[in-house]
Amino acid sequence: MQALLKFSRGVDWLNTQVGKYVIWLILASTVISGVNAVVRKVFNTSSNAFLEVQWYLFAASFLLAAGYTLLQGEHVKVDVVASRLSKRKQIWIDVFGFVCFLTPVTLAVLWFGIPFFWQAFQTGEMSSNAGGLIRWPVYLMLPLGFALLLLQGWSELIKRIAFLQGLIDDPTAKRTEKSAEEDLAEAIRNLAGHGKKKDA
Repeated sequence: MQALLKFSRGVDWLNTQVGKYVIWLILASTVISGVNAVVRKVFNTSSNAFLEVQWYLFAASFLLAAGYTLLQGEHVKVDVVASRLSKRKQIWIDVFGFVCFLTPVTLAVLWFGIPFFWQAFQTGEMSSNAGGLIRWPVYLMLPLGFALLLLQGWSELIKRIAFLQGLIDDPTAKRTEKSAEEDLAEAIRNLAGHGKKKDA
């Protein structure tokens, strides 16, 4: 079990790093959207590439951060019944969910998603829109995102089993460290403050 917990800590670290940096894709998508709107209004010109790169960035942020979201316990839960049960029963429900739902679904997506990406990569599939982008980079996000989600699901399963064995504290307890969103906001404030100092 100690080896499994070490694996779990490694997966947690990996998804934490991914979540920390992937959130910047949302900012990039927003900036591109703003620039595209200005160029379209001011210069009366645009390109489907601007729109598609926004979709690609949003898809990447959504899929790659799925494991991080699970790590933070932020996925939607319907706990009307579970919230009334004891902590151990809640943990058993999680174990059942990770084994019987999350693992099979993520494996199925990987089974179909990897060949889907590989075919697009080999053929160099392009968007059918005028000025559109090559498709395989966004298709790659599907297996990558679900692989990270699968790993995090296994990590959460390990932690819950360890909790049931009395080896660790409650893994569902909310963490108090800063979220990726708070890190991003702080980084933007620091950049803005640094720019003001230069102007002064």
